[in-house]
Amino acid sequence: MSLRLQINLIIAALMIVFIGALGYQQIEDTRSSVREEIEASNRVATQLLTRVSWVYQEAGLRGMLSFLGQLGRVRANEVLLYDPDGQVVYASPASPYKSGRDAPHWYARLVSPAVEPQEIRIGGGRLVLRADSSRAVLDGWDSLTQLLLVSAIALAVINPVVFWATGRVLQPLQILTQGLQRIEQGDYAARLPTLKSKEGRLLSLTFNRTAQAVAESITAQKAASEARQRLQENRELTQMIRDHIEEERRTIARELHDELGQSITAIKSMGLSIVQRTEGDAQRVTETAGLIVETAGRMYDAVHEMIPRLRPFALDAFGLADALGDLVAEWRTRHPELDLRLTVDEPLPALGDALTTCAYRVVQESLNNALRHAVAKRIEVSVHAVGSELVVRVADDGVGLPPQWEQPRHYGVRGMRERAAALGGTFELLPGDHGGAQAVARLPLASPS
Repeated sequence: MSLRLQINLIIAALMIVFIGALGYQQIEDTRSSVREEIEASNRVATQLLTRVSWVYQEAGLRGMLSFLGQLGRVRANEVLLYDPDGQVVYASPASPYKSGRDAPHWYARLVSPAVEPQEIRIGGGRLVLRADSSRAVLDGWDSLTQLLLVSAIALAVINPVVFWATGRVLQPLQILTQGLQRIEQGDYAARLPTLKSKEGRLLSLTFNRTAQAVAESITAQKAASEARQRLQENRELTQMIRDHIEEERRTIARELHDELGQSITAIKSMGLSIVQRTEGDAQRVTETAGLIVETAGRMYDAVHEMIPRLRPFALDAFGLADALGDLVAEWRTRHPELDLRLTVDEPLPALGDALTTCAYRVVQESLNNALRHAVAKRIEVSVHAVGSELVVRVADDGVGLPPQWEQPRHYGVRGMRERAAALGGTFELLPGDHGGAQAVARLPLASPS
């Protein structure tokens, strides 16, 4: 049910209640006036006829009958004259006022007063006066019906006028409802015209501001969603590039080990053979062969150091734990003064290639940062499977986090964070529990494909 119809029904109900109150008041006034008129009329008629009966006492019933014939009717009273035998010898004529009509019986009972008949003795007969309120009741009924008719006409006329006026008053609400429905249907460009009334202008202004805010919010959400989509696509692309780089590193490491390593070993072997065969015979040839051996040895050492940096063979052959063991052992050899400790859960759950590579690179980069920037004397590396995550932690006792370490130039930290995010994990660089700093990567064991 519409608000307009509800208001119209409320006003109609109030009008009906008001008309009912008027009708009730009319009935009460009619009852009161009829009672006063009948009682007064009956009292006057009784007094009159009582006085007259004294005058006509000597003349008897015949004289009273002659008088009553001339008198006719006494206001709202019926006059009856009875002879000594109880026979009616006179009855007053009916009132000519509104003759032939009477009020409904229920209405007459409702407003008619209860007045006892008055009896006057005349000679051997008796004179009886009975109150007749039918004409006064009929007047009251005519007034009531006239009131109800006028009220019904007023209700029939006023109600449509009120309905029309209510529609005019509620028109701003209808316009506002239409605007809200347009927004609900996705038309965020919907705006209301400037309405006429003060409240209407305030409604239209508020609605238009709200619609503008909603449109801007939707636009911002859409832009954010597109940005998240592009970020996810960039991460997937970055992960594909990293996978490709790791594959290229694996291939290069294999080629360096299989082809270049063997070639350098062959050159070194031939140089040694020349040295052994020409030793003492040709000093220049011996020196040249020694130079070849020395150069081949340096090349071999360089290739041997380059291969783990590109792709450690243990990572593919034996898994993360052995690869980290080789990495830590190499760092211990290079830095014997460093207290470097490694703790790895054994056995680790099955890890994918991307997850294994990410964990290894986090440890590798964190060790490099701890030695290069933190001047650490003690480094602890731990890898644990906690619930559905692989937690990689590298903690040191160095100088702690450098000021403004989150600036864009720290590409190593950004790279580790991007690696973790690409797998659906997180990477944090935090102050250590007892000084220094700690790098913590949390990588989901079921990494997104």
